[in-house]
Amino acid sequence: MSLPKTLAEDVARNLVMVARLIDEDPEQAYAYARIALRLASRVAAVREAAGFAAYATQKYSEALAEFRAAKRMTGSVELWPVMADCERGLGRPERAMAMAGEPEVQKLDKAGQVEMRLVAAGARRDMGQIDAAIVTLQSSELASNAVHPWTPRLRYAYADALLAAGREDEAREWFGKALEADKDGATDASDRLAELDGVEFVDALGEDEDEDEDAPAPADAADDDKSDGKGNDEDGTSES
Repeated sequence: MSLPKTLAEDVARNLVMVARLIDEDPEQAYAYARIALRLASRVAAVREAAGFAAYATQKYSEALAEFRAAKRMTGSVELWPVMADCERGLGRPERAMAMAGEPEVQKLDKAGQVEMRLVAAGARRDMGQIDAAIVTLQSSELASNAVHPWTPRLRYAYADALLAAGREDEAREWFGKALEADKDGATDASDRLAELDGVEFVDALGEDEDEDEDAPAPADAADDDKSDGKGNDEDGTSES
């Protein structure tokens, strides 16, 4: 659907702000998405952006409605995994699992299929089926030494599932593999490894601030308190 030039520019500016803010300030991104939605609700890209903004702020019902609208407009299945994850967010992991077995999954590209596998494993864990979650993540993509954009998250999810099952040594190995592949810091695999190894990080800045708070009051402040021997405030009222 085409929009008048001025309106199209207004919509584009709002969508740019959504993309720019969605990671660092999702609530503000959501506000821009709502503006774009008011201006052009019949544009698929706007419905998709509104869906992701709602998803980022955990408004899963709203996100799901927007993703469904975008899917109807485009006929594309690329949003299928995130739609399934919205079902998880709404407390319906069984529905997410059902979506993992529907024909749309076969139409996804490799990245989409891996994403669907991650969602399905998460749904298994939601239902307390940790061993099934581990099996769900076991795949040729997990076993491959090749590194793709989704590799760190897949390895991390597998490590986390192993840890939840009490398989600590295997979890440590896979957190290490996730870290090797995670050049952009998409996961906190390094922190999880450190935690498993009993390493604690100390906030040196925080310690300095605590020391400053514990330091004795400056001499002039102490002298002021001694001026009337009662510790009264300037208005003559006594401190409680």
